[in-house]
Amino acid sequence: MRFTIAREKLQEALTNVAPAVPAKTTLPVLANLLVEASERGVRFSGTDLDVAVSVEVPADVEMPGALTLPAKRLGEITRELPPAPVKIAALGEQRATLECGRTKFKLLGLPRDEYPAFAPVEYNTGWRVKSSVLHELISRTAFAVSTEESRPILNGVLWEVRAQLLRMVATNGHRLALMESPVEIGKGSTGDFIVPPRALEQVRRVFPPEEEVEIGKGENHLAFRSPLASVSTRLIEGPYPNYDQVIPRDNDRVAFLDKQAFTGALRRMSVVASDQTHRIRLSFNAGMVKFSVNTPDLGEAQDEIPIRFTGDPLDIGFNATYLLEILRNIPTDEVRMTFKAPERAATIEPEGWNEPGAYLCLLMPLRLVD
Repeated sequence: MRFTIAREKLQEALTNVAPAVPAKTTLPVLANLLVEASERGVRFSGTDLDVAVSVEVPADVEMPGALTLPAKRLGEITRELPPAPVKIAALGEQRATLECGRTKFKLLGLPRDEYPAFAPVEYNTGWRVKSSVLHELISRTAFAVSTEESRPILNGVLWEVRAQLLRMVATNGHRLALMESPVEIGKGSTGDFIVPPRALEQVRRVFPPEEEVEIGKGENHLAFRSPLASVSTRLIEGPYPNYDQVIPRDNDRVAFLDKQAFTGALRRMSVVASDQTHRIRLSFNAGMVKFSVNTPDLGEAQDEIPIRFTGDPLDIGFNATYLLEILRNIPTDEVRMTFKAPERAATIEPEGWNEPGAYLCLLMPLRLVD
């Protein structure tokens, strides 16, 4: 194997693939990247056996071939190289040289045969979707997944694929984010998949918004590919909770708030909120929402902002951290919140959003302690 590649292209490939390489592993070859040179260019691949990422970049290939090279060292070297062409050549199955200008390295790798094969998937029964649609669905929902290992099913994003609709849902039991986008998929490609958010983040990283992405299905894998890149992931198995039954349909109190003002007040109140509960009291009435925090070992704080509100006055408590995360993902300048009672779930939606589809977040309240 021998090829010459632009330093910028090498850096771009390593940036895309490196997040799939595990920081610690008992299998030495997984700490390496698979480097494959062919007539089309050079393909770099990395995996931790759950998520696999592969990208192909243009290069001047003198001799095709493949071997694996240490991902961390290769990344560190590339970052320090001058902006000049990089020459990489294999010396047998386990050694390679890297030259850039007057700089020269010798790296010890492992044979290509030791690298694990990616799980097989079937693209003939899959579907295609614009990458920008995936970016939107992922960015608006994946933040709400659970990070606790006690309920692994909630560590993934539920992706519901229907003939004319894509929907993603994520929840940790206290908050929920749901987004759907109308897309013509076709009747033969429906299904429900629980996808690790780490894999979805790789999809956002690897595929530019303007690309069309092809999705394939395996026995317990899902794969995304374009002509120059692919992401494969193991799915999380098990039944996802019935999220639809927790979405309130009868909330009769409605508030319209300026997102920037709302966010600013929450951030100020968070300074003296409890580090354990992050609880903030919100008191809604006809023209104002009042914020108050009372944490014995930290202090007290009050604030208020004008709003439009219909319904009976309401005092309700929320985890400010969860609420701020939701607001960060609301795509409009104004927010619509609905309530039923202090102990019932509230909904948060973008107000004045004209995009096709729907976006809704749900937040469970915290019990107020007087």
